[in-house]
Amino acid sequence: MNESTPTQLQPEMPPTRWGDPAHAAPLPEGVRDLVGLVFSLGDTPAREDVQVPASHLAPELVDLLRAAIGDDHVVLDDATRRLRTRGKSTPDLLRQRSGDLADAPDVVVRPGSHDDVQAILDIAQEHRIAVVPFGGGTAVTGGLVAQRDGFAGIVSLDLGRMRSLLALDPVSSTATLGPGLRGPEAEALLAEHGLMLGHFPQSFEFATIGGFAATRSSGQSSAGYGRFDAMVVGLRAATPKGEVRLGGTSPSNASGPDLRELFLGSEGAFGVITEVTVRVRPLPEVKEYEGWQWPSFEAGAAAMRALAQGDLLPTVLRLSDENETAINLARPDAIGGEGAGGCLMITGYEGTPSATAAKKAAVTEALAALGGTPLGTEPGEAWAAGRFDAPYLRDALLDVGVLVETLETVTFWSNRDRLYGAVKAALEGALGEGTMVLCHISHVYATGCSLYFTIAAAGGDQPLERWLEAKRAANDAIVASGASITHHHAVGTDHKGWLTPEIGDVGVDILRAVKRELDPAGILNPGVLIP
Repeated sequence: MNESTPTQLQPEMPPTRWGDPAHAAPLPEGVRDLVGLVFSLGDTPAREDVQVPASHLAPELVDLLRAAIGDDHVVLDDATRRLRTRGKSTPDLLRQRSGDLADAPDVVVRPGSHDDVQAILDIAQEHRIAVVPFGGGTAVTGGLVAQRDGFAGIVSLDLGRMRSLLALDPVSSTATLGPGLRGPEAEALLAEHGLMLGHFPQSFEFATIGGFAATRSSGQSSAGYGRFDAMVVGLRAATPKGEVRLGGTSPSNASGPDLRELFLGSEGAFGVITEVTVRVRPLPEVKEYEGWQWPSFEAGAAAMRALAQGDLLPTVLRLSDENETAINLARPDAIGGEGAGGCLMITGYEGTPSATAAKKAAVTEALAALGGTPLGTEPGEAWAAGRFDAPYLRDALLDVGVLVETLETVTFWSNRDRLYGAVKAALEGALGEGTMVLCHISHVYATGCSLYFTIAAAGGDQPLERWLEAKRAANDAIVASGASITHHHAVGTDHKGWLTPEIGDVGVDILRAVKRELDPAGILNPGVLIP
C-alpha cells in the first residue's frame, strides 16, 4: 500500500484548557447547583496577557537545527512555545492560568521523518541540548517538564508532521503508524481498510500513537481489546546511540528479554519512538452499551472479578462507586440529576452480530445470577456519548474556583478494598471537610483491577499547593497499601519519587544503566521517569 496521511488537521488545544475550544462551555446549571451546595463558587479566569520567557538557545544552535530539517520546521514564536509548555494536568493548567511559563521550551522543532529525528538528537547530544518529545500534549503526570539546569536549552520535539499510516499487512492484521497520529486520525486511516485499532482512552481525541506507546496507555475498551502495549508488535526508535528496531520479525519469540518493553513506558527518556507497528482488527459491525445496578461497590467489584476470572469479559466494563453513581459522573449529560442509587456498571459489546449476541447473553446471565439489576441501554449509550467529555467539565469547575483532579492506581483483587479506603482517607484528610472523592474501577484483569479517583475540593487561595499536598498524601497511601503508583497515567515527574519502593533499588539501577548506555549525555527528557 502507499503511505497515507490524514487530510484534515485537528485543532490545537489552548494553553490553559483541555480540548477543542469549540467544545468548551460554561458550567451547566445542574452541575453549578450541585457543587454550589458544597463549595463557595467564584470567578477565577485564566491570565492570557502573559509573556513567554525569552529563548535561551544560542542563535548558532538554532541555525544548526534549521540546517538539519529546514527553516520552516524550527519555530521560535512565543505562541507556539506556550502551546508546547507542560501538559494538561490540573497543576499544569493552574500554572498556565496564573501566568507561570517558566517551563516553556526555547524552540519547537518539527521533524518529518525518522532521519530528521536522528539528526536532531545528534545535534542535541553534541551541544548538550535537552530534548522533550511532544505528541498531543495530553500528559498529566509532569512528563513534559524537563530539567533545564546544565543544558544549553530545551527543544520541544513536536512529532505532529509524522502522522501517516506507513504500512499495512491485512493478512497478518498489523499496521505501522507514525508517532504523531492522533487517536481519531489513526482510526480514520484504518477504517478506510475496514480495520480499527480499538484504543480509546479519555485522551483519545488529542493523544497520539507515540504517546500511547511511550506511556503504556490503557483505553476504555481494554477489557475487550487490551492495553496499548499489548497491541504493539514492533517499534522503531531514534536514540543518541543510533537507531533501534524491535519486534519486526514475528508475533512472539524467545530471543532473550523483550527489548520493546524498554521503550514502551520509557516516556522519551531512552529514545524517541518514530514508528509503531500494532495489531489491528476488523471494524465492529455491532456496538451495544448497557447499564447495570449493584447494591454496593463491593458487590459490583465481586461481579467484575467473576467475569474476568471466568473469561467472560465484554469489550467495555467499568463500575462507579456509590458517590460517583450518586452524581451521575459516568453520564455527563445527567450530572446534577437524580442518580439510580447503588453503583452503576457499564458494559459494552462490539463485534459481529453473532459474537456480540453470544457474549452479551453469557455476561447477562452471569451478572443476573450474581445479583445485578439490568438498566437497559439508556445508561450505556449515555456513557458512550459523553465518554471523552470529563476534562471539559474539569476546566469549567476550575473557572469557578473548584479544584478538580484525577489519579489512578492498580492492585490485586485481594487488596482492592484496603487500597480504596486508604486513598479516600488520605485525600479527604489532606483536602478537608466537603471534599468529594469519587471512584470507579476502570480496567480489570483476572488478578486485579485499576481504581480511578476523581476529586473535587475548594480551591482556596492556593489551589496548586493544596493539590500537591493531597497528591503526596495519596501517593504515600498507594505505596503503603502495596499497590502500583500508576496504571496508565505514567510516571513523569509527579510519580518519580514513589517509583523506587515499587521497583526496588536494583530496578532503579537497571533504568539508570539503560539511560547511560542509550543516552550518555542525558539529553532525552531529563528529570522524567528515572529516580
